[in-house]
Amino acid sequence: MESHLAQVVRTGRRGAAEFSRGYRRVAPGVLRASVGVVYLWFGVLKFLPGASPAEDLATRCMSLLTFDLVPPGVSRPLLALMEVAIGAGLVTGLLLRVVLAVFFVHMAGVFATLVLLPDDVWVHGIPPVPTLEGQYILKNVVLIAACLTVATRREDRPAPDAAPEAAPAPAFGHLADAGPLVEHRSLTS
Repeated sequence: MESHLAQVVRTGRRGAAEFSRGYRRVAPGVLRASVGVVYLWFGVLKFLPGASPAEDLATRCMSLLTFDLVPPGVSRPLLALMEVAIGAGLVTGLLLRVVLAVFFVHMAGVFATLVLLPDDVWVHGIPPVPTLEGQYILKNVVLIAACLTVATRREDRPAPDAAPEAAPAPAFGHLADAGPLVEHRSLTS
């Protein structure tokens, strides 16, 4: 006779496996929407002068990138609008290819700060240590990884490790229509 603890463990393993299979089907949509919420939040903060801790650094970097053609009073609302648009696009999935392209351009500008404003983002030494602002920028590697997953995921196909008998319906149907930015091919196909 099986002990109560063994039954609980077996049931827990089954539940975890079932959750894992279900979550794999919606993971790209969850990543897309969660990055979208972060972008919406941070973008809205930039509309409110002094509310974003990255506001000064972002506007100074944009001034450098535009050779001072875009003054900080204009760049802050432009950055806010761009981030809100990226966030809204990621949350809704509308114009996803365009939104992802703008996201990656935005990330290039964000990471340019590491080179253009080194005194603000690095404590110089061996090895260089990022300041709090530098850490704020470097954490965007996670957002890039999430958006690369979204950009390369084919929603109209099951995940490579999904059960072959039935392809899952796309959790976010509008993504299936958009198609991937990069063709996804597994090593087994």
